[in-house]
Amino acid sequence: MLKLVYAIRHYFERNGFYVSSRLADKLGIRAKSIRLFFIYLSFATLGVGFGLYLTLAFWLRIKDMIYTKRTSVFDL
Repeated sequence: MLKLVYAIRHYFERNGFYVSSRLADKLGIRAKSIRLFFIYLSFATLGVGFGLYLTLAFWLRIKDMIYTKRTSVFDL
């Protein structure tokens, strides 16, 4: 069981979605404050903050895939 927890932690540390840092850049505040907000929200609402974080990560990933900058017309 503990091995599974470490595997999940390692996955999220290695493949971070950068939701906190991207949102902090957009709002002009520190990423640490955003991370604390998600942690407190998760404790206060029994995991809804974590679900919100994953939803934002999915949305940002889709946005990046749609709005990628192409260097030329031939990259299509």
